[in-house]
Amino acid sequence: MQFQIKRNGRTAAAAMLASALVASSATAAGPVVVIDTGKISGATDQGVISWKGIPFAAPPVGALRWRAPQPAMAWNGTRETTAYGSDCMQLPFPSDAAPTGTVPSEDCLYLNVWKPARSHGKLPVVVWIYGGGFVNGGASPATYSGAPLARQGVVFVSFNYRLGRLGFFAHPALTRENADRGLLVNYGFMDQLAALAWVKRNIAAFDGDPANVTIIGESAGGMSVHSLLTSPLAQGLFARAAILSGAAGSMPGAPANVAQAEQLGVEFAAGQQVAAGDADALEKLRALPPEKVIDGYNLATMFAPGPHAYVGPGADGKVAVDPASAYAAGRFARIPVMVGATSDDIGGRTGFMVAGARQVAGALAEQGVPVYAYRFSYVADSVGEPGAKHASDVPYFLGTVAIKYGTRTTPRDLAVGRTVSAYLVNFARTGDPNGARLPAWPRYRRAVDEILDIAATGKPLAQKDPWGTEIDAAETSRPASGKAEK
Repeated sequence: MQFQIKRNGRTAAAAMLASALVASSATAAGPVVVIDTGKISGATDQGVISWKGIPFAAPPVGALRWRAPQPAMAWNGTRETTAYGSDCMQLPFPSDAAPTGTVPSEDCLYLNVWKPARSHGKLPVVVWIYGGGFVNGGASPATYSGAPLARQGVVFVSFNYRLGRLGFFAHPALTRENADRGLLVNYGFMDQLAALAWVKRNIAAFDGDPANVTIIGESAGGMSVHSLLTSPLAQGLFARAAILSGAAGSMPGAPANVAQAEQLGVEFAAGQQVAAGDADALEKLRALPPEKVIDGYNLATMFAPGPHAYVGPGADGKVAVDPASAYAAGRFARIPVMVGATSDDIGGRTGFMVAGARQVAGALAEQGVPVYAYRFSYVADSVGEPGAKHASDVPYFLGTVAIKYGTRTTPRDLAVGRTVSAYLVNFARTGDPNGARLPAWPRYRRAVDEILDIAATGKPLAQKDPWGTEIDAAETSRPASGKAEK
């Protein structure tokens, strides 16, 4: 097969060609759709068609390391897309209850689509953004499968975005190069924007409605949703948002501007014997093996004792801004929002996950945005310890409970999964999670302070937040500089 490269860059072009040849070597036999870069074939299984490993941007390697995502190349013929593309380069760690299912690679900008095999008309679209502290995670974990929600009548999309210093990095040499006209620091967020732009251009080919896209993310994925809600570059790419354990939007220790992010980059480069004033600094940094760029950093080492160089997103002012400030100023997408956390989330009931969800629910509701606040308190029958831990709600929202717990899954676990995923599907359809045969989920209003608790019994319970007074008191007494700390 021959492939048409749409851009310059010999190193990146060669990597793109090699990747495409491998992925397209088999003869297509599954369902075929046409997207803007060519024909792709998928696979059908139990009433769901899936396409996996679709390139939504060029491989960010060589001269494209620390660049905004560039267009994927087109191909002739039909490309087989039945296996996940590589998750993004990382030091593996089973983050957010979902160990990745591929060998990580710097060539990782791929996405996946699931749809009902028998679908007609425009279906709502759900786009999943994984967590993992911006240093771990990927779209390949089995518990992130889109098949269960597709069986409920939505088109489901997941994608990879760059992590760690490969995804979030600044250096004076990059600023001077200015290859992307001021788009700096947040390359992982730029990947998210590129994936959503791909959805807008192509999802109609999969019976999805580009005007009815819901983004949903957990932990770092939830923080990504905050970023997208407030990014000046994300407007018009989605119509609803669901934030699972996304705190108030920012990672602790995040740089407040490009200059602070640059200083962290200079410190890292110095550790790699690349001086800040070196005329060839950028060439030398891009020549580092990706393992050197990761430098032993993952979720395990991130929270180990001792000093650490931050490697996550920061406010650059163009791609990402401070979400809390943007919410307060009314500079955000005014769309329906679902927001919450687990009952035993990071930091406990007054920690930054639970308190952050409460803070955001109140801030958005006061500006007239439809908000549906939740707390997830259910613990799977087989877990054997009280308190719903961080990320334990994910398989219930995505309908993958049986995948997560396997033979230990109980009928009650499955029932809770059906209920919670039904709320999400309803929200994706209409912007309101309520529907037939579901307990009422009240719209959040600060004065009334009602949330929906997915209770320890497994039953949804609408009630005044029983922790509200305690959380608010803790927030009031906390020093301003510590409000986002774990």
